[in-house]
Amino acid sequence: GVSPKGARVHVAIAAWPWGAYLGEEGLEKGIRVKTSSYARHHINVTMTKAKISGNYANSALAKTESAQLGFDEAIMLDPQGYVAECTGDNIFIIKNGQLATPAQGRLRGITRDVVLELAGKNKMAIFEGAITRHEVYNADECFLTGTAAEIIPVVKVDGRQIGDGKPG
Repeated sequence: GVSPKGARVHVAIAAWPWGAYLGEEGLEKGIRVKTSSYARHHINVTMTKAKISGNYANSALAKTESAQLGFDEAIMLDPQGYVAECTGDNIFIIKNGQLATPAQGRLRGITRDVVLELAGKNKMAIFEGAITRHEVYNADECFLTGTAAEIIPVVKVDGRQIGDGKPG
């Protein structure tokens, strides 16, 4: 069966060189992102904040869909239709000098925490909460963060130019 009762724990650690998550060009010129038809799991579907391989199956579907359509990454909405995160990255927008990022269903991340800490230290207004696609489309800037991704500028979402179409 699928019960882990009585199963022994096995651990493996692997390490390998890792280049720019979405390529050097993505870091320099920004990336194009597509809102996925796959929604981020509801918070009660599983242990959604655990970084375990089973949770990434949903992200793999969204990432594959966006790549097949010619995009670099996918935005995943939550079950209510709000922006949740990307397939392996947190998402941020800036509008009128305010930094905004989703609060619910988000991936925990060191890079995300550092961005929020630095914004706070620099007296930037911060909003953590529900963000709509409309707000992303109308943002002055958009970027993704992640341990592997670092900070990646987004210049287009669903074919719509973000701000002036250049990394901020």
